[in-house]
Amino acid sequence: MPYADLHVHTTASDGSMALADVPAAAERAGVSAVAVTDHDTVHPALPAPLTERGGVEIVRGIELRVETPAERVDLLGYGVRETSALRGELERLGRDRIERGRRIVENVEAELGIDLALDVGSGFGRPHVARAVVAHPDTSYDEVGPVFADLIGEDAPCYVARDVPSFERGRDLLADACGAVGLAHPLRYADPDAALARCASLDAVELHYPYDRPVGRDAADHADGHARVRRAVEEHDLLALGGSDAHDDALGVDGIDSGEYHRLRRRIPG
Repeated sequence: MPYADLHVHTTASDGSMALADVPAAAERAGVSAVAVTDHDTVHPALPAPLTERGGVEIVRGIELRVETPAERVDLLGYGVRETSALRGELERLGRDRIERGRRIVENVEAELGIDLALDVGSGFGRPHVARAVVAHPDTSYDEVGPVFADLIGEDAPCYVARDVPSFERGRDLLADACGAVGLAHPLRYADPDAALARCASLDAVELHYPYDRPVGRDAADHADGHARVRRAVEEHDLLALGGSDAHDDALGVDGIDSGEYHRLRRRIPG
């Protein structure tokens, strides 16, 4: 089991687990440290870059989507300190996320002829829509995956794009505010090599991650995926981080050992 799970979402964005439930979930998984990395937001109930809750060390983190010439990728910031520049950008992204969420809900309701009865507020994301579609009595969906594929994924009819910062701006904002900045789930992108090349200006990359969503470790075109990420770690002298990307309370699906966690921790002011 991993010592630290450094990719966890809560109800502050599109996760289903409240922050108060993280220590118990970590204890069940045998995890000693957790990074709360909600989308485009820093959890408002975490008062410092590092805190202790119920015997579990909590890293205040963030997952930030950014634009590159090839495609959009996600950056992870670990040990966030508040800066005025980051706060301003997150406020802008929050407004954009709400407007985008409302448009996606309207699109899905029109497409399916149903009322999802969703309150689109702060932290709203597509998983909220997918879960509401699955729960609705007048749809045939019983899992969230097909909802993304058929309705709200990037190539689906109800999708609405977000207005995200460039890679360079996002990286700079996080670099000024965080102990370390890394590339999230590099094997999930359409062009993993282009994404990994971005690590030249980062501190870390997710090596340990459940890559079965949607790119499998054993898929023919990614059979050497982990070796490619390891080469990036060595080439750019990166922290080899990772986590479960939990959107529920199942922590410890993936993560890192205590040695690598404490390499990260030394970069975060206590």
